[in-house]
Amino acid sequence: MFEAAELGRQLTKAQYEAALAKLRPALLEAHFALRDTKVPVIVIVSGADGAGKGEVVHRLNEWLDPRGVDTQAFWQTSDEERERPRYWRFWRSLPARGRIGILFGSWYSEPIIRRVYGELKTSQLDTEMDRVAFFEKMLVDDGAVIVKLWFHLSKQAQRHRLEELESNPKTHGRVLPSDWKHFKLYDKFTEVSERALRRTDSGHAPWHLIEAKDRRYRELTAGQILLQAIEARLRELKQLKPAPAAAKVAKPPARRGQAGVTILDHVNLAQRLTDKEYGTQLEKWQGRLTRLAWTAWEKQVASVAVFEGWDAAGKGSAIRRVTAAMDPRLYRIVPVAAPTDEERAQHYLWRFWRHLPRAGMATIFDRSWYGRVLVERVEGFAREDEWRRAFLEINDFEEQLAESGIVVSKFWIHLGKEEQLRRFREREEINFKRYKITAEDWRNREKWDAYKAAVNDMVAHTSTSFAPWTLVAGNDKKFARVQIVKTLCKHLEAVL
Repeated sequence: MFEAAELGRQLTKAQYEAALAKLRPALLEAHFALRDTKVPVIVIVSGADGAGKGEVVHRLNEWLDPRGVDTQAFWQTSDEERERPRYWRFWRSLPARGRIGILFGSWYSEPIIRRVYGELKTSQLDTEMDRVAFFEKMLVDDGAVIVKLWFHLSKQAQRHRLEELESNPKTHGRVLPSDWKHFKLYDKFTEVSERALRRTDSGHAPWHLIEAKDRRYRELTAGQILLQAIEARLRELKQLKPAPAAAKVAKPPARRGQAGVTILDHVNLAQRLTDKEYGTQLEKWQGRLTRLAWTAWEKQVASVAVFEGWDAAGKGSAIRRVTAAMDPRLYRIVPVAAPTDEERAQHYLWRFWRHLPRAGMATIFDRSWYGRVLVERVEGFAREDEWRRAFLEINDFEEQLAESGIVVSKFWIHLGKEEQLRRFREREEINFKRYKITAEDWRNREKWDAYKAAVNDMVAHTSTSFAPWTLVAGNDKKFARVQIVKTLCKHLEAVL
């Protein structure tokens, strides 16, 4: 693979300046046009040590309008980053729609280095690259343009480059001890990098190998590749016809012998607790949760609790019973409503990645990323292809949480349609509860069957061994609260 980037390509000063005179205005024009779109552009700058990657990053920032560029350098991980899933640092750095993000280093660096030094097996590297490929496909499906640049030097050229940098007083400090250490493993780095690139080279996010020996050639080539990628997407956008209005969600086909039956119909809503039983059991499980929350802090085990359910199902009161058992310093509640302008400018999972807890802490989501496959599906805010692929995207997200040691608990609080109606009317009649009932609640109730079908699909596709759903019988709030606190305790105990 890398032989194609060892052909001795170079440009004279005249050739470079002539090509640059055409490139720079075209690149700026494309960049300005990009701002009026919903397309984020992600530029990954990777490759051999000493290949001039940093110089290319500087040049791209010089050629583009700095007001529309975000540059992120990934090197050593901070304590804050180490306490969260590895991709957390990358999600935080993704550019918003209409902007260009230049990533100096990326999700490729760590797996390649760890494989070279024997910390990963080949099969583990392949698994990491499969996740990378899935991640990039997810971003592209959401509208992103990914430009992946790999700057290559032959072994001889890399040695010469490092020696040249080290001998120059102006650039001596740019050669790190790790650069020479990596150079001694040049052949291994080449082998592992080639495997990583082959496994992640795709039509939607192809790799571009750039011969990096000549400064003029590598910089001009990088700029031209970026320009071509942006212009290609701009042409696509011009050719696209306006999207048709969202179609009504069709009811799922009835199964023979059990038309309309969903997993929710098997939740026993008759389960109840007396006041005495409720008081005794709640005190017991809240006490246990108090101890477990502090043990999780001591052992640096984070947790995420997701609360979903019908309107008026009691999510808020259940969350209050959970937090009553925890020190306020140990948890954070994230109420999820309609996305803000900032959030709409990103992939829908971005706003949830940013709220993940540090080690030992807990984050409670009052509604969550499941809005993509529930309200956005039923109300037509997401196309069918968007909410269908969201099942895989969500499973991958939650698997990363679990792999990093985060305890994931997910609750759907179910209640009967008649019980919901009773609670709606009660809210209308009681002054201090009236704010809880809105016209949207009544409108959602009219789509009860569509939401039931969506919940059924959600549980079928996303209840996994690492992040199972707990279906809570919510007709009796006392029973539901105890079930939730008890389940959280069991999940924490299984890890602690």
